[in-house]
Amino acid sequence: MAERPAAARPSALRPILEGIVDGRTKGYPVGRPPLRLCDVGRQGWRLIEGDLDTPVALLKVSALDANAAWMREFLRRAGASLCPHGKTSMAPQLFHRQIEDGAWGITLATPQEVRIAHEFGVKRILLANQVVSDEAIAWIQRLLDEDPELDLTCLVDGLEGVRRLDAAARGRRPVPVLLELGVPGGRTGARDAETALAVGRAVKASARLRLRGVECFEGIVMSADAAADRARVEAWLDACGALARRCAAEGLFEADEVLLTAGGSAYFDLVVARLSAVDLGRPSRVLLRSGCYAFHDVGHYARLVARLEDRLPEAWRVPGGLRPAIEIWGRVLSRPEPGLAFLDFGKRDVAHDLDLPRPLLQVRPGPGARPLPVDAGWTVASLYDQHARLALPSGAELAVGDLVGCGVSHPCTTFDKWELFYLVDDAYRVVDAIRTFF
Repeated sequence: MAERPAAARPSALRPILEGIVDGRTKGYPVGRPPLRLCDVGRQGWRLIEGDLDTPVALLKVSALDANAAWMREFLRRAGASLCPHGKTSMAPQLFHRQIEDGAWGITLATPQEVRIAHEFGVKRILLANQVVSDEAIAWIQRLLDEDPELDLTCLVDGLEGVRRLDAAARGRRPVPVLLELGVPGGRTGARDAETALAVGRAVKASARLRLRGVECFEGIVMSADAAADRARVEAWLDACGALARRCAAEGLFEADEVLLTAGGSAYFDLVVARLSAVDLGRPSRVLLRSGCYAFHDVGHYARLVARLEDRLPEAWRVPGGLRPAIEIWGRVLSRPEPGLAFLDFGKRDVAHDLDLPRPLLQVRPGPGARPLPVDAGWTVASLYDQHARLALPSGAELAVGDLVGCGVSHPCTTFDKWELFYLVDDAYRVVDAIRTFF
């Protein structure tokens, strides 16, 4: 089990929970009176009885709980910690749920995201990016100086980044940083060990910065050749470990516990296997940063996690697997031709950067209705801005006004299209509501 940070103040989420939602918010029934967010789950609304307008975004509570339990057990067996990437959902309510489930902290990508998380009570934050503007650096320094409970770390990958941090971070508390190692042709990160060591030495020479560990983002390695991808990721992780050992040998780390961390939802098994083998002669923590594990999907991550589960050693295999938690539901607007229907959601409502949504369930709303699984021949053939073109096999029984629920591929680019998600039980009763901040 990952170490649990101190619980946030009970009032941290109050501004969200007491905020008003109404028909101006996508997904809220236009004919219903305004409600406090915390009262939405008390209304007894059921999707399958027609209580929610469409399009609408749902999170299945049973899947969220199952995924959290799967990850907790994986971390226990593998001996690692988790700092999930909050940019997936940008929902402080879900951040706190993940922390209560044992997350070490929350990863974020920008100072604006840090502001949201901190404002709503998150006290341990990994900013998995460099901060290079004077204003943003000064603001981070103020946060560190004004909140002694805040544990905030950011990245560096070059001498100019170190210079900018050193010049603008002029406060009482040093700014902790991780040294990022990249790969040629990849994303950010120092391109070789010697360059990275020079950056680490510059951090050590600064009175305003502290080197806390080594970091990489291996999630950019992705092709049709699984064996080649695995070899490339393992070589990268081994290079990170070797860099960490050289930093330790030179006394560059200034932390009670060195962080060895890599992000992404596709290779966290390899991250644990390779980085856990790194002996620095001092306490260290292997920190995973998967954000999509909690929500999963029916496409991109389903394929990647299937590869991951095939790789797992027997001791790390957790029964059950991850389950898709996100569903986008639309209503049939038109049946203009045989074998064709149009739903009332489109590019503005669902991810389409990796795969199109996949139809999973249909229901004719009303008392006693129940969702039925759809045939494999049901396909979202294309998306328009606010319509989905649904291709149907011959004889499919689907009428105007029926509801169709779809799974998504790539949770990140579905979350950012919604301000309001409903938490539902397996009977599609709304039990709570989640606010996002994109």
